[in-house]
Amino acid sequence: MLLYHFGTRDELLRAVLRRARQRHLEYFAALFSVVPGESYASTLARAWVAMTGPRAQPFLRMFGQLTEQHDTSLWPGFRAKATTDWLQPLEAGLATIDRAESATLVLAVIRGLILDIDATADVDRADEAFGVLLESLDPSAQPISRGERTVSRPASA
Repeated sequence: MLLYHFGTRDELLRAVLRRARQRHLEYFAALFSVVPGESYASTLARAWVAMTGPRAQPFLRMFGQLTEQHDTSLWPGFRAKATTDWLQPLEAGLATIDRAESATLVLAVIRGLILDIDATADVDRADEAFGVLLESLDPSAQPISRGERTVSRPASA
């Protein structure tokens, strides 16, 4: 019945991917949004914890696999789109701390650390690295906190 409605298996998969991507964009865009009265470094810390937490894992697994595929017939241009989608909200947020030019760097660090977590499962080390990035963007950035666990930063050299 589903194939009758969508025509082909690939069209069914594209419809599922488009819907999942829309949910992913809505969830992550809300995480990157400027929160009045909150430092953007704090917003990024909160976003980082959510992006690497349980609720985001299905999105990261699905779109990570899609990004790794060399056959892009299901979603031509996905790899580029999946990167550039996040630049505008990051630029807008980082502009509030006069660091809009750092959007590409922040995005690259986020993507790299997510790959690192996927490969090593070492969330503590990734949290520490992300904390270093936040401190470089805003020296008053607070340590990353995951519930009762706060990630301490390495001593500055």
